[in-house]
Amino acid sequence: MATFTVRVELHNADYDDYELLHKKMNAKGYKRTVTASSGTEHHLPDAEYTFESSSKDESAVADEVKAIADSVKNGSGVLVTKSAGRAIRGLKVV
Repeated sequence: MATFTVRVELHNADYDDYELLHKKMNAKGYKRTVTASSGTEHHLPDAEYTFESSSKDESAVADEVKAIADSVKNGSGVLVTKSAGRAIRGLKVV
């Protein structure tokens, strides 16, 4: 199973736009937390998400997230990276 880190930027957005984005991303399985190798769960920075899939690659994830983000605010920016490992420092524990 592949793990992805996703960052979304909504241009000219306000708080309510990001709240709607979070709800839509959550409905599609995108989480706003990350779990360390110790099992401790941490909050991610604003508008950053994690996602796991056994069938999608980073391009498919980017396409899906872009469509979600554009449904909130047209012209969004999306960055998707496929994780080969993570190190966590300074993120708040859930």
